[in-house]
Amino acid sequence: MRAALTPIGAPSRHIVALYEQALDALATAVVVQDDARRIVYANTAAEHLFALSRRALLGRRLADVFEACAALEAIVARAAETTASCGEQELALAGAGRVLHVACTASPLDDGVHMLLELRPLDRQLRALREERVREQQQAHRELMRSLAHEIKNPLGGIRGAAQLLEGELARPALAEYTQVIIAEADRLRALVDRLLGPHRAPAYRRVNVHEVLVRVKGLVQAEFPRIPVACDFDASLPELDADPEQLLQALLNIARNAAQALASSTTPAPQVRFVTRVARSITLARRRHRLAIAIGVEDNGPGVADAIRDRIFYPLVSGRDGGSGLGLTIAQTLIAEHGGTIEWTSAPGRTVFTVFLPQTRGEGERS
Repeated sequence: MRAALTPIGAPSRHIVALYEQALDALATAVVVQDDARRIVYANTAAEHLFALSRRALLGRRLADVFEACAALEAIVARAAETTASCGEQELALAGAGRVLHVACTASPLDDGVHMLLELRPLDRQLRALREERVREQQQAHRELMRSLAHEIKNPLGGIRGAAQLLEGELARPALAEYTQVIIAEADRLRALVDRLLGPHRAPAYRRVNVHEVLVRVKGLVQAEFPRIPVACDFDASLPELDADPEQLLQALLNIARNAAQALASSTTPAPQVRFVTRVARSITLARRRHRLAIAIGVEDNGPGVADAIRDRIFYPLVSGRDGGSGLGLTIAQTLIAEHGGTIEWTSAPGRTVFTVFLPQTRGEGERS
């Protein structure tokens, strides 16, 4: 299996062992693939990064290890085509109930067959700073939405009241149909404004079985989209977590409904939404390091997130489909953030994964 690392000139087994020891001493994860893109070598850092033993990695493709690695496969293909090193400064790789953020370099070896991959975890502090910047942007957007909502609701109330008064003064009852349209549209706009304002109360925490919440979400999604099956891959050993069950239901329902809507408007031949739950260990959420967290994945096999909205997917009023309000993910992110969690996502044609990470116990975790 490790013949790929044997240098030209067939040095002694002792020299090869020294090379392997040197690679094992590196802090950078190193993986070597053969021409079929199977892993033939993985150093110790790769074992730690992937949370898999070397024996479990050997002979597998990266697509077997990660659920969404199209970008990584594209780097490998580009390196093979150009016979030169190619890299990407930030990749999100989803697998085993977590998302890895890494920088990657792919380099073809001199034998023309094997490919060496270097994967470096992104600096934790850099991620924390980026998350803080995103939170500040989201807070600014929420404040803007609240200000706009206040300015909109006042004239809406006047329009609705005037329409009601006008309806009482009309000589021809048939004309009341038009005032009813005005009233209905004013109510619709008011409801939209209320949704823009987001949740109005703090979470009411209690011990929650996340699988019970997901079963309710599954029932609601299948009632609305009966032709789209919802599969479940639950880790039965998951502990309960501290959460507001209704707010958690709303957040997960918004994400799952988005997935179902994307499938309903696509030509995917065998559409499916899938719920996955796993334990996430040693993870940083809201700048706190948690020993244990819950990872909840919502997956679909639809066309993926459009490139035009990738950088703004959680912004209010940003939607990837005609007629969408663009508020579902915004509200979901707000609710999860209030629980001390975060939402990460990866998307490529044929596979989109939104993963919700929540601390298992409220108030625990060390400042990072």
